[in-house]
Amino acid sequence: MYIEELFIIIVFVVFIYLYRNYKGDNVGKYIINQVQDAYNKFAPYSFKVVHEKTKQLGQEYTPRQYTIQVTLFAGFAAVVTYLYFYNLIISIIYALVAVSFVPYLAYLRCKKVYSEFIFEQIQVYTSNTIMEFATTQSFVKALEGVANSGVLEDPVLSDVRQMITMSYDNGTIDEALEYMSKLYPYYIVKNMHQLFLQITKEGAQNSADSLENMQQDIDMLVESVYRDRIERATFHKSFLQFGIMLYLLIMIVQYLLGRETYLVLLERWYIQLLMHGVLVINTYFLIRGEKYYYENVGAE
Repeated sequence: MYIEELFIIIVFVVFIYLYRNYKGDNVGKYIINQVQDAYNKFAPYSFKVVHEKTKQLGQEYTPRQYTIQVTLFAGFAAVVTYLYFYNLIISIIYALVAVSFVPYLAYLRCKKVYSEFIFEQIQVYTSNTIMEFATTQSFVKALEGVANSGVLEDPVLSDVRQMITMSYDNGTIDEALEYMSKLYPYYIVKNMHQLFLQITKEGAQNSADSLENMQQDIDMLVESVYRDRIERATFHKSFLQFGIMLYLLIMIVQYLLGRETYLVLLERWYIQLLMHGVLVINTYFLIRGEKYYYENVGAE
């Protein structure tokens, strides 16, 4: 127990040092800010983009929310692993590992927020362009109407303006359509661009029905996407509950074997290795599930 007691003393010394040197600020907030500064410094460009947009949308977690998340992760990991090994040092190590996943989960959540924002903007872009074209009978004029209407935000707004510039510079809409289709490879974008290209090449006669059908396709897609989001959120909640219960199965094992018998078995190295394997596999299962939930937003 000497090593465990020494480890606890070191933790308390570090906490007291931080408290005395940063007593004007909340210690937890200071630690979170330091971690965030370090992560922002080395984070990939993609994270910085989605994180900034998440902040602009007002959906970024506050320091208090991150503090709660860190506390829950560390506390749950410490309690569960102590039930597995009855070793304080191992519990603290697992708690620190659990906290290290917080930035990665924040990245996944920001990507989800960003993906949903982009899809909503694409839905606005396609719907409004169709409505503007029905009035102007000109794809470029329709784009100008959408760009000036104030319904779009960056980066989609900047890309639409780039399409307008390319159309005037080239004298055709071909390259502009290809540019936008590559940036946003949604099938509603490709289908709409193909329709406008066909109308432009063959003339605008009898295009009203085609445009109306395209608008109905967009409306049906949007409806199915929002329905899918509700269903996925419900499934995600059940998935997390199931994942947590997998960790707590060790309590049933100890109940069936008896705590004393379990402690005797735990002294064998291969039993400890097996317990570590169970924790790693369960964690991998949860992280993979979270990655799938946050990355596959059901937009297509």
